[in-house]
Amino acid sequence: MILLQARSITFSYGRTPDILTGWDQAFESGEVVAITGPSGCGKSTLLYLLGLMLKPTEGNVVVDGFDAAHLSDSRRAHLRATMFGFVFQDAALDMGRTVLDNVLETALYRGESRRDASFRALELMEQFGVAMRATHRPGEVSGGQAQRIALARALLNHPRILLADEPTGNLDPVSAGIVVQALRDRASCGAAVIVATHDPALVEQCDRIVRL
Repeated sequence: MILLQARSITFSYGRTPDILTGWDQAFESGEVVAITGPSGCGKSTLLYLLGLMLKPTEGNVVVDGFDAAHLSDSRRAHLRATMFGFVFQDAALDMGRTVLDNVLETALYRGESRRDASFRALELMEQFGVAMRATHRPGEVSGGQAQRIALARALLNHPRILLADEPTGNLDPVSAGIVVQALRDRASCGAAVIVATHDPALVEQCDRIVRL
């Protein structure tokens, strides 16, 4: 079952040359796909387009059969909150909030009760070995812990589409193994998992490779 599809998407930043031109690809339920290619080829930009955080110059992004790329900002934000999980390359945690509040962010945006969402969040954080940091600020955790916290945030709503930008890039082998297993577990639950990565060990764990 196709959950996410790029249809002839072209994108450039302003008057710069196109980063992507007429790019097509479909992503299915239950698979982990690696997006690979040299630095600067557009891997991160592609994830932002697939995750509805950027609009293509031309073409469209289809989410679960629904044309989505050119919806209003509010409707795209709703789709991101209900369908997607996103792990940013630099974790992108809010330094002014606690670790737990960072993980809860999208659940509270969707209107879930804090109590129910906190229970799930702490379970995930325990699984990833960061529950003891729940009341800390992001500036008080290591880079590896920050990335696992970001993964917990991305998984909290059981996303049908999970996008991850270099999710193992700054991790030691043990932490990277935890992240890779979490990505595979999400796919086994029927999600489409798409990772932009330079990590050959992660690429080997993927079902399919798309090179830019």
